[in-house]
Amino acid sequence: MKKTIVIYYSNKGNNKYLAQKIADNLNCDIEEIRPLINVQLLMMMGLSLGLRRLRCNIEDYDRIILMGPVWMGKFIRPLKDFVNKYKKRINELIFVSCCGSSFEKKDERFGHGLVFNVVKEMLGEKCVHCEALPITLVLAEDKQEDPETVMKTRLSDDNFEGEIVERYNLLLMGLSLGLRP
Repeated sequence: MKKTIVIYYSNKGNNKYLAQKIADNLNCDIEEIRPLINVQLLMMMGLSLGLRRLRCNIEDYDRIILMGPVWMGKFIRPLKDFVNKYKKRINELIFVSCCGSSFEKKDERFGHGLVFNVVKEMLGEKCVHCEALPITLVLAEDKQEDPETVMKTRLSDDNFEGEIVERYNLLLMGLSLGLRP
């Protein structure tokens, strides 16, 4: 079995929730990306604020599961800084995002598909898979297009059910079998 670590950045808690869930299910290490200064507006503008040193040694892991949000179709600065800083030491990376963009709109201006392309371009063959678990999957159909509801929704044990669980379980099955999902 591949030695795995989940590395995550989470501003509102959704990616932290999923990162902890994955780490618990795979019984692997987990570490948070911590910017030196955590100012969302500056990060959205693409400014690098630097990262605090990780406790782990990236080279000790066969596989990194990088988790983090997509903000308005952008690969956010803390995640980008992590990849830039460690890409030479990464053996294999899987990028997972709990994001607001739906599968239907993944390739539009604010979609997660655009970010997946950036991650694959930055890492080449080291990026073996990208997976989205949109927050919209836990919302009622009539609320999935409401930006305010999407932004306010937080994953929890109370709403982690239905299609998001099905997609999560497929991802987890691929990860636990050591296959490329």
